[in-house]
Amino acid sequence: MSQEIRNLEPKALWNKFADLNAVPRPSKKEDRVIAFMKNFGESLGLETFEDDIRNVIIRKPATAGMENRKAIVLQGHLDMVHQKNADTVFDFDTQGIDMYVDGDWVRARGTTLGADNGLGVAAIMAILESTDIPHPAIEALFTIDEETGMTGALNLKGGILQGQILLNMDTEEDDEIDIGCAGGIDVTATAEYDEEETPEGSVGYTITVKGLKGGHSGMDIHKGLGNANKIMNRLLFDGFDNFGLQISEIKGGSLRNAIPRESMAKVIIAEVYDEAFVFDMQQIVNEIKTEFKTTEPNLEVVFEKMEAAPAKVMPTIAQFYFVRSMYTAHNGVYRMSADFDDLVETSNNIAKVIVGDGQLTVQCLTRSSVETSKFDLANALRSAFELMGCEVEFSGSYPGWTPNSESEILDVLVPIYEKQNGEKPKVVACHAGLECGILGINYPDMDMISFGPTIHGAHSPDERASISSSQKFWKFVLEILATIPVK
Repeated sequence: MSQEIRNLEPKALWNKFADLNAVPRPSKKEDRVIAFMKNFGESLGLETFEDDIRNVIIRKPATAGMENRKAIVLQGHLDMVHQKNADTVFDFDTQGIDMYVDGDWVRARGTTLGADNGLGVAAIMAILESTDIPHPAIEALFTIDEETGMTGALNLKGGILQGQILLNMDTEEDDEIDIGCAGGIDVTATAEYDEEETPEGSVGYTITVKGLKGGHSGMDIHKGLGNANKIMNRLLFDGFDNFGLQISEIKGGSLRNAIPRESMAKVIIAEVYDEAFVFDMQQIVNEIKTEFKTTEPNLEVVFEKMEAAPAKVMPTIAQFYFVRSMYTAHNGVYRMSADFDDLVETSNNIAKVIVGDGQLTVQCLTRSSVETSKFDLANALRSAFELMGCEVEFSGSYPGWTPNSESEILDVLVPIYEKQNGEKPKVVACHAGLECGILGINYPDMDMISFGPTIHGAHSPDERASISSSQKFWKFVLEILATIPVK
């Protein structure tokens, strides 16, 4: 780990982040980071325990003179999104994140940084370890598997937490205070088909879509970024009619909460069209590049002739319905909020497409701050895929967080921010899945709010955290702790 990270201010925050990022912590594989966090709490002599689902809770008494303040919950999630560039050699299961400083930003070499939500977790750790920060009684809640299922929040039982106020540190713009968020649901379409032998006189090609920015499938969904799965489908759409193209294999995207950056397809075409294929397809590629020239300047589509054509392909009738269902399935913003300016209400991310060996799977993540609208779009996707004969499963549904404009803790945070920064913060709801809405099911009387330092490019290898913003965030946190209302 580079010493330059540990030398950044505030040192308490960045040193804890460096410690945390040395521990592999993929979603659903949190054993090591759970052990790390329990050891951290126990080494401080603080009450430390796991709940039934393996969330970690650490309790710290109030500092002298703060015993009469309301008890608070400081909350962040332990897992991180694991994404890397195709040419980056890195094992997330065994390696710590390789960080470096780039001007005002901390980045990782070729991978996600883990600032989402590692900086929030590090801030909580620094407060727990401190001996000179005034604060009320604290319960630190470190949840598991936020990124791929909200598992920790969904399974936290009522009655465990004693705090009256929850400060979630998982948002990504330092001038915003979040009081609401979107819910989500996974929509997964699956089907089987009987592969057929590749026709004689066929030529094989590998088509690769790459160079897209990717990003958070909620916070970045409105930015007009390219979706590698939709772009690949566009390339394949008229392929059979024009070139006798048949699909052998597709692998596109990875995580449901990341906008897909890359897709690879293995196809065959009739040999008679070999010379025309790349030339004609390049015209389509040029059209797509022109459309995305502003938002995706590094988009690449590569056609590579295979030494031998694949042995088996998808039948033409199955391919006909598949590419049309993919074209029909909505991707991106579905509806903007009528209640909040510039807030996406409902969206979908066609996150992962796998085709081959007689099976196909399409995974989507649908988000909405309105529960009925969430299921409206989910049913639209279900219809698109059921029309081609897929089985469609809804899973992992979680609720949004309804804004509370009369929040007492909001009335504390707004004047602190204004005093420190000379302007009012933006009080917003966000189009992402914060755990507050879920935690509020079993803790309906807990006053909740979310804020955090500026992080750009979350869920992609372009993820970066602002150093100056971390200083602003830390100063904000310390003043909040000192200003928690009296019981």
